Amino acid sequence: MTGKSIQYEILRNKEFKLFIATRFFLTVALQIQSVIVGWQIFKLMQDPLSLGLIGLAEAIPALSIALYAGHKADTSSKRKILLGSILVMFLCSFGLLLCTLDDFIIGLGSTISVRCMYFFIFISGFARGFYAPTGFSFLSQLVKREQLTFASTWNSSSWQIAAIAGPAIGGLLYAWGGITFAFYFVLGFTSLAFISMVNIKPKPIVQLLNTDPIMVRLREGIAFVFHNKVMLSAISLDLFAVLFGGAVALLPVFADQILQVGPQGLGLLRAAPSLGASLTMIWLSFNRHPHKPGITLMYCVGAFGLCMIGFGLSTSFYLSLFLLFASGAFDSVSVVIRANILQLQTPDHMRGRVSAVNTMFIGSSNEIGAFESGLAAKVLGLVPSVVFGGCMTLGVVMTTWWKGKSLKSFTY
Repeated sequence: MTGKSIQYEILRNKEFKLFIATRFFLTVALQIQSVIVGWQIFKLMQDPLSLGLIGLAEAIPALSIALYAGHKADTSSKRKILLGSILVMFLCSFGLLLCTLDDFIIGLGSTISVRCMYFFIFISGFARGFYAPTGFSFLSQLVKREQLTFASTWNSSSWQIAAIAGPAIGGLLYAWGGITFAFYFVLGFTSLAFISMVNIKPKPIVQLLNTDPIMVRLREGIAFVFHNKVMLSAISLDLFAVLFGGAVALLPVFADQILQVGPQGLGLLRAAPSLGASLTMIWLSFNRHPHKPGITLMYCVGAFGLCMIGFGLSTSFYLSLFLLFASGAFDSVSVVIRANILQLQTPDHMRGRVSAVNTMFIGSSNEIGAFESGLAAKVLGLVPSVVFGGCMTLGVVMTTWWKGKSLKSFTY
């Protein structure tokens, strides 16, 4: 079957399109929420570390539940887990709406308001910890194995397109109608995600009759990843690049103090990496993937680090937008390559647990990276912290090039 015929068959798959819609609507909602909550907390606290604590509040529960969530994804109804996760995220968004109301802030004070926001972010971290490995493993139940590479690329593309729209919409909604008005859209998009998932039919449980002790199953998933050198190298490279190189958590500070563009500009800055990523992923969806994906992965992560160094030094809004756009384009290639490695090299009965390990490495590294960025900005200063992170990313790439022989020689 040719690539074009596979693409055509995937796009005729109703349940796959509903799955993509679910991820799109949920991502838009979460991206809007991320922008408006980040701006609100920085507005109330005026401390870059307070932005880093947002990531930490989300990473702790996601990391603590990830392996168990992967186990449940392999032994339970994936659809029910996804529906439950979305419902919890909806309730947490509603809680965030209540504690950002003017009457709440005036009555209890800005410090209590921010603490309540951290609480709801913390609870939503558990839901995301379940959603990530379950969504990854659910995809393989919606398409055929020979379609997984293209389906995974489309899945990543839908996320990136939503990640363009969400921050831009969030910044504009906050500027036009305030945070309460913006939260109505968060709740609306989350509801659309829930409705889309409801319309997907239940699927068979992959390991319904498995009686192995949970600790045995968890160790099996961890061992599989750590013994697969290609997978481990790809995940580790992305982990440290995101951990040190990301500057997204600090964008409210750049928008306010350096570039002076307000919440509207913040929305555009948040959207720029996703715009670059989505255009690149759309191109990848219709074209042949790199012949040597491992080497391409390392080149792109290195270029991502250079973009972060340039962004940290930039004082021009338009140059900053371009560098963030380019960083998203390079990052998207690494995301697609890593996703394809995971999908193609993971047996069906271990997808949940392997995805859980990946979530612990990558999914939560965004949040831990946000905390690292906030802490580094507090200690080193805003600009030096971003430049330092970019240099560390380049160092990680050099180390991987030296040590990761299996990744350099890997081909699909």
